Amino acid sequence: MTSPLSHRVAVYPGTFDPIHLGHMDIIGRGSLIFDRLIVGVGINTDKKPLFDLDERVDLAREVTSKFKNVSVRPFTGLAVTFAREHGARVMLRGLRTTSDMESEFTMSLMNLSLDPEIETVFLMAKEPYSHVRGSLLREIATFGGALDKFLPTEVKQALELRVRERHGH
Repeated sequence: MTSPLSHRVAVYPGTFDPIHLGHMDIIGRGSLIFDRLIVGVGINTDKKPLFDLDERVDLAREVTSKFKNVSVRPFTGLAVTFAREHGARVMLRGLRTTSDMESEFTMSLMNLSLDPEIETVFLMAKEPYSHVRGSLLREIATFGGALDKFLPTEVKQALELRVRERHGH
């Protein structure tokens, strides 16, 4: 028997490759709305991550440790299953641009059909983060561009190190 779902608990699922200041903004704002927020670091079969699952979880834990009601957990299945396993009635998602809305709308409807008890709640990205995407940050790092405005220091260092390891500079 599974425990009942709580509207006071939310999960924020994503790939987080790497976790950036746009994610941190959503996590910080979400931590003020919900009693518990679980950041679910998952696997997207459409993406080839730069960091493996354990590395992404470790980085997320490091940069979210200041939030007392936020925890970070890995997951490998469906986000709605992850939410249910943690007693969350809410799945938190960030929206950057109107182009995000189409894919997020489709995903939220699919999730609702998979588990009608779990609702998706969207927070709009703040303007400085509305263009930030992990793939773009990985590309900037590859070509030695400045990342300070987009990444927590620990993540910036890890990303720069990984790019140097991969490209031998």
